Amino acid sequence: MLPSSRSRARTCFVVAPAVAGVLLAASACGGPGGEGAVEQQAGSGSDSVAVGGSSSASPSSSASSSSSSSPSKSASASASASSKAKDDGGKGNASASPSTAPGTAVTQRATTAPPAAYAAPNFPVPASPGDATQLITVKASGSYATVTAWAKGTSGWKAQFGTSAGRVGSNGVTDGATRRQGTYTTPSGTYTLTEGFGVEAGGTSMPYHVVNSSDWWVEDPQSKYYNSMHTAAGADFPLTESGDRGSEHLINYPTQYAKALVVNFNRWPATPGRGAGIFLHVNGKGATAGCVSVPRATMDRIMAWIRPGAHPRIAIG
Repeated sequence: MLPSSRSRARTCFVVAPAVAGVLLAASACGGPGGEGAVEQQAGSGSDSVAVGGSSSASPSSSASSSSSSSPSKSASASASASSKAKDDGGKGNASASPSTAPGTAVTQRATTAPPAAYAAPNFPVPASPGDATQLITVKASGSYATVTAWAKGTSGWKAQFGTSAGRVGSNGVTDGATRRQGTYTTPSGTYTLTEGFGVEAGGTSMPYHVVNSSDWWVEDPQSKYYNSMHTAAGADFPLTESGDRGSEHLINYPTQYAKALVVNFNRWPATPGRGAGIFLHVNGKGATAGCVSVPRATMDRIMAWIRPGAHPRIAIG
C-alpha cells in the first residue's frame, strides 16, 4: 500500500486470484485508506536497474518466515483501495495462491550492479525459497532497500538483476509475524507471488488484472473481502480512502500501480488488523506505507522476467 491517505492520501515492495466477484490484486501502498503505494516522503533516489546474471548464490536455508501455500481464488474483483497510507499487514509466512491480476511500468537508469556471488547457502536476507526457482530479495536499511532478482539453475542460484533504489515502509521493516496495520512498516519474511495488477498492461506471463475505476483493494477490517481486490458492486466496505475503514482505489495511483505484484502477506486466511495491500510496485516520491517499491525500469524488467511456473517468492529483511 501507499503512504496512508487517511493520514494523508497514499504508500509498497515494488507485486491474487479472481473468483466470483472478488478480484485479488496488489495495492499501491499509500492511499488514504490503505497501506499501499502512497509515498510519505520524498525521493527514492535513482531508478537503477542493474543487470547481471552471473553472480551465483545458493539458496538460503535460513528461513525467516515460512512460506505457506494456500491458493485462493476470489471471483469478484475485490480490491479495497487504500490510497491512505494503511500498512499492509499480515503474517510473516509465504502463502501461495493462484490469482488473476494486472500491470505495466516506467523506466529509469540502473545505478547498481547485482551483488557478487553469495556463498551457499546464503542470500542477502533470510529466505525460504521452497520449490521456487525465482526469488526476489529485499535488503532494507531504514526506508531504503536493495532489491535483487535471483534464478535457480543447474549450477544453483544466480543474481539476475537488481537495484539499490528500492523503498520500503517509512518506518522500515518489522517482524512479519507481529506486524500491525497502519504502522508504516514492511513485513519481514518470505512470501509467495502469485498474481499482479496495474493501471497499464502487465507485459507478464503472471495472472494479471488491468484495473479500472470500479476496482478497490479492501483494507476495511470489517469487510469479508479484507486484503483482496473487489469491485464497487456488492461492496460491504465504504467506497472511501479515508478513515479507519478506508480502502485503496487502485486507479488513483497510475504511477505506483502502473504495474504491481501482490505480496501474499496475511492472506488465506486474512487476519483483520494484521495489514492489507502489501505489494511490489513502482517507486513514488518517497517511502511507502508498507509495500516494496522499485524504479519503473526495474519493475518492467521484473514483470517480463517473472513466471508462474517458477513459483516465485519474495524474501524481505
